[in-house]
Amino acid sequence: MPGCFKKTLFALSSIISFASFILIVVAMGTPKWMTGKILCKTAADLVNATDPELVKFIGEIYYGLFRGGKIRQCGLGGRRSKFTIFPHMVKKLNTGLHVMIIIFLCVAIFFSLVSFGFCILNAIKVPYRAINGPAGACLWNFLAGGFVVLAVTSFMAAVKLHHLTERIANFRENVFRFIILEECFEDCFWICVASATAHAVNLLLIAISEIHFPKIKTKTEEVNVTAEDIMY
Repeated sequence: MPGCFKKTLFALSSIISFASFILIVVAMGTPKWMTGKILCKTAADLVNATDPELVKFIGEIYYGLFRGGKIRQCGLGGRRSKFTIFPHMVKKLNTGLHVMIIIFLCVAIFFSLVSFGFCILNAIKVPYRAINGPAGACLWNFLAGGFVVLAVTSFMAAVKLHHLTERIANFRENVFRFIILEECFEDCFWICVASATAHAVNLLLIAISEIHFPKIKTKTEEVNVTAEDIMY
């Protein structure tokens, strides 16, 4: 049986792994990875809008991995619309990169659950095989965190290098053209970053659990029995 200190650390690691699993699932299902402000450039150029008047042509956009929405401001008031990434819009995006982000997160979900199971196992007993012990728990946490990092990095690449927001804003816009004035990573993106951080914390906890602290030994005083003591 593992010691009390080791049990506590692995129990805490299992909670963190399960929390990471929940965080990734919530992030994938929420359409708030990115928000931004979009300028309807075509309409603004038609009326030669100056700085004070540009406010009438600035709308908003938000999106996640599967859906999103935007407010078009082209001089006639705001028009709200919602869209889904699959199955139509993904053809206009970098399909391979977008699908890889989703796959990375799905794999991270799987490894988070495996990590949760291994941490529970190590909290209950000391496994006979090394791969089932702390080494295995470290491996699954490293893989889970690594795949989350890959997903986050890929999403940043899609936004910054492949102009994801601009492509989404101009999807099926035949008359007006929108340009991006401002982009901001939202809560769901940072939730994934928190998930990767959680697995890094788990690696630290597992490493601490393997530290063998020296035991404090108390010296026993030697009792000298003399002949006089026996007499009394």
